[in-house]
Amino acid sequence: MLLFGLFIVIPLILSSKGGKISFIFIRLWAGIWSFLSGIRYEIHGKENIELSKPYIYIFNHRSFLDAPIIPLSIPQEVRAIGKKELSKIPIFGAVVGKLAIWVDRSNPESRRESLEKLMKILNSGISVVVAPEGTRNDTGETLLPFQKGAFRLSIETRIPILPMAVIGADKIMKRGSFLLCPGKVRIYFSSPMKPPLASETAISEFAEKGRSRLEAMILTHE
Repeated sequence: MLLFGLFIVIPLILSSKGGKISFIFIRLWAGIWSFLSGIRYEIHGKENIELSKPYIYIFNHRSFLDAPIIPLSIPQEVRAIGKKELSKIPIFGAVVGKLAIWVDRSNPESRRESLEKLMKILNSGISVVVAPEGTRNDTGETLLPFQKGAFRLSIETRIPILPMAVIGADKIMKRGSFLLCPGKVRIYFSSPMKPPLASETAISEFAEKGRSRLEAMILTHE
């Protein structure tokens, strides 16, 4: 796996456009790891994704399995937000840091800087992935309250939100445990949601609309 880390990082060091090559190795790593762990994926709705267009993907965050799920299910090069604490993990932090924007969610300035970086990424034509719940959902609720950063980004950049429902990941890696159980994860992509025109209430209303869409997808397919 260390060798995969080098193949992921080196293209990004050599060129700012090396992300496509890096993602080939990320998907290879995720596929091998999933196969060896007995995890299978069933993906629905890929026809809603136009590969030539960037999106802001939002998803329900219930498991640490998001790391392999995202590159295996999204057929585009993407960047994601990650907790700053993860950047301190040896090797993992260095590798993932080339493809993630680290953020300290307790620090408003860090959150602002992360949104600015994501805006630059979107404007370069690369999609981003955001967990609008802000943290892993360890409750019995379908979704936690949504933070509004992704929806503000969508309105400001005019790039659509694309909801992504992840079903079954929390059964493979249960809450409070790092043990894995073989099984299947199902991923459903919705049709993109076009951002509304800017107004005083647009961000809040768009966030609520996005939450309702994702919640309906989860409840329909659970």
